[in-house]
Amino acid sequence: MNDHAMDMRIKPEVKAFFDPGTNTISYVVKDPASASCAVIDSVMDLDYAAGRITYDNADEIIKYIEERQLAVEWLIETHAHADHLSAAPYIQGKVGGMLGIGSGITIVQDVFGKIFNEGTEFQRDGSQFDRLFNEGDSYNIGGMRAVVLHTPGHTPACTTHVIGDAAFVGDTLFMPDGGSARADFPGGDAGTLYDSIQRVLALPNEMRLFMCHDYGPNGREIRWETTVADEKSQNIHVGGGRTREEFVALREARDKTLNMPSLIIPSLQVNIRAGELPPSDAQGDTFLKVPVNKI
Repeated sequence: MNDHAMDMRIKPEVKAFFDPGTNTISYVVKDPASASCAVIDSVMDLDYAAGRITYDNADEIIKYIEERQLAVEWLIETHAHADHLSAAPYIQGKVGGMLGIGSGITIVQDVFGKIFNEGTEFQRDGSQFDRLFNEGDSYNIGGMRAVVLHTPGHTPACTTHVIGDAAFVGDTLFMPDGGSARADFPGGDAGTLYDSIQRVLALPNEMRLFMCHDYGPNGREIRWETTVADEKSQNIHVGGGRTREEFVALREARDKTLNMPSLIIPSLQVNIRAGELPPSDAQGDTFLKVPVNKI
């Protein structure tokens, strides 16, 4: 972790955008020494009952970028989300940037390509994205170097992006009073999630950690920023030296009590396509499938 410690002197400017409909936090991460930035985990709005897509959240991010004359270099997905639809291609079309995700997306594409009966025309090689990240890969946002950690467990494609003194953990961790994300989706594993969390907690104590979701446990206000030190000492699922065995028992028992996310069906169909909708039919109409008894 020495490279990460050396980068702690770089402090990216982080602007958060909270979507109350999905409890998702998206980020614009700016190089303090230039106009370069990245967008992490954007949200496309879906009225599921009406079958209508809008872009209010994405337009807010675009407005922020344009008003400050920022240059978008990257659009990062920390994983293939099961609770919201990505707006990355929409933002890319407006302000540019390269779209990246962990290389484990090919596993997710293979699993859900079968579940949604996508057929051979759906490519399962990650080619819908501009770049697939492996463990230890890096990329630049202006003068900042971002380092990718492969942190699976919630999904096989989960990554943590370490940028200066900030790390964007996706669903690997929640705020200390929120614990951790579920590990019962196809390809998820509680033991693997514990191991990934330990990698995050091995970062410097003062490292800022930014969450992808927050649900305001016990009625507190929504929050999305904490530190490695606070997670190590206070996280209700892994803090205080909880063992792997204890975590797996806790996580698996909790997962059995959870309902599926309300947007899991449309989210996965869209997000395995890098945020694009399925191909339209001969009449130009677009449809999402609902597989029965398969998830």
